[in-house]
Parts: sequence; C-alpha cells; structure tokens
Amino acid sequence: MKQFSHITGLIAAPHTPLDSEGEVDEAGLDLQIEALAAQGLAGVFVNGTTGEGLSLTSAERRSIVEKWCGQAPADLKVIVHVGHHSVSEASALSRHAAEAGAYGVATTAPSFVKPETIGDLVDFCAPIAAAAPELPFYYYHFPGLTGVNLPMRKFLEEGGGRIPNLAGIKYTHMDLFGYQQCRIVDGGRFDILWGVDEALLGALAVGAVGAVGSTYNYASAIYLKMMEAFAAGDMQEARRCSQASVALVEILLEYGVLASGKALMSLHGIDCGPPRPPVAALTTAGRAEMLARVEALGVICIIRQKELDLN
Repeated sequence: MKQFSHITGLIAAPHTPLDSEGEVDEAGLDLQIEALAAQGLAGVFVNGTTGEGLSLTSAERRSIVEKWCGQAPADLKVIVHVGHHSVSEASALSRHAAEAGAYGVATTAPSFVKPETIGDLVDFCAPIAAAAPELPFYYYHFPGLTGVNLPMRKFLEEGGGRIPNLAGIKYTHMDLFGYQQCRIVDGGRFDILWGVDEALLGALAVGAVGAVGSTYNYASAIYLKMMEAFAAGDMQEARRCSQASVALVEILLEYGVLASGKALMSLHGIDCGPPRPPVAALTTAGRAEMLARVEALGVICIIRQKELDLN
C-alpha cells in the first residue's frame, strides 16, 4: 500500500481553449498554462469536466496532457482525468499520463452502463490505476453528472485494499456528511479533495485542506483569501469571501457554467472559445451581459489578483 501526501491549496480545473472551428487552440493553451502557473495554485486537474475531457478525442487529450506536463512549472501538480467508458482506453490514457510526467491520475465512473455496487466500481478503477502504478490515483466522485452515487467511505475501505496507489477522492458532491466519513477512513490516510467551489468554506470547517474547482481559473484570489482568513480565525472575512463565491456561481448557473467560465477567461486575456456540443455557446448579448455582471461583483482582479479588495 503506497502512502501519498495530502495536497494543500487550490487545484484549478482548466478549460480547453478551442478555436472558431472547435479545434484545440494550442496558442490559447500556452497562455492558459502561463496564467494559471502565476496564480498561487497547488495544481491543475486537466481534461476533467471543465476541460470537456469526455468531449475530446483521446489524441486531443494526450496532446493537452503533453502540453501541461511539458510547460507547467515543477511545483504545479498536474493531475490528469483519464475517465472513459472503456476501461482499456482509460488505462491507456493513464499510462500515457505517467509517461508524460503527470503528478497523478483520476477517473470518474462510467455514466452509461453504470457500476451497481462498490465492488463493480473498484473493478472498474483498479486496472486504470494499475496502468500508472507509481502515481497517486484519485476517484472522481461526481454523482450529479455520472448518476453513480455509491457510498464513498466503502469505496475507500474496499479500494484501499485492492488498489495500491489509491490516494483519495475528488469529492464533487454537496454531501458534507459523506465527505467527513471519507476523511477519517484508515486514520485519515486518504486525500479527500473538495470539489464544490461555492461550498468551500463549509468543507474547510470540517477539515478540508485541498480543493479542485473551475472558478479557481479566474477567481482564485477570493478563495485563497478565504483560506487565509479561515486559518487565521477571521470568520467574518472568510464568510465575505464565501458570499462573493456564491454570488459568482449564481451568475454562472444562470448563463451556463461551462460556457460562462470559458468566456470569463477573456478577462485574463485568454480566448477559450466556445464549448463543444451539446453545450450551447453564449449569445453575443448574453456573453456581454454576463461579463458585465461578473465584473461588477469585483471578485476578479485582472492585473494583480493578490491585491483583490472585497470591500
């Protein structure tokens, strides 16, 4: 059984920049890597939900991973989502991530023919983890999208005995009860990364130290400030930051989280293009309105994020 360190801090789930033809924009990817590397993040979660990983070809996913692993600074952990409905394809992507120099790999459950038991889920994950045996392996728990909502404590208990490199879970679910159960399995050995941006403060209150999220791409400052305030015992400031996050996410939900998030990267000078179908792109008027509303919140400091003032 391998032992891996817990990740502390924020892990951004980067978007995949696409050009007007819907192809991966290499220049946009270069700019994104440079921008995220300068934001005080602990790592990136590549080709996940925000990165439209399941809407990309395997060749595109490999190319993106090679870019991130080849250009990201050494202190920015690159975790690669390799999830696929095919175990063989996911295993091949896992193997490639290890060869490219990734820090770790992760997979969701298949969302069409779904695992019905914990044993089924472990059976699915085990060969994917084994394809990159030296890397930390994370299960990406996102029942809202996969439709698979098995008890994660039991997954860790059974998976911990069958997957030697099981490091933990990317926990994208509002169930703080289940989250706390996972945190104490085997004396707290597993790294349980919180995955719901607008509820980060609640997760910090029950012991979270690391989190993965999409809004960390363009608004990391409010979350870093929240974590600093929480650690210092300044709950008034931590709550202000949390309320700013909620206001931001409310707007994203209104216009479409993925399309809006890609558009918001333009505030950092990065054109991430439209999402791939079936996700609809923003209309010209909707994009302008959404950007104006987010800018009015004051949660994104374009020039120097660390000087963000929420007053």
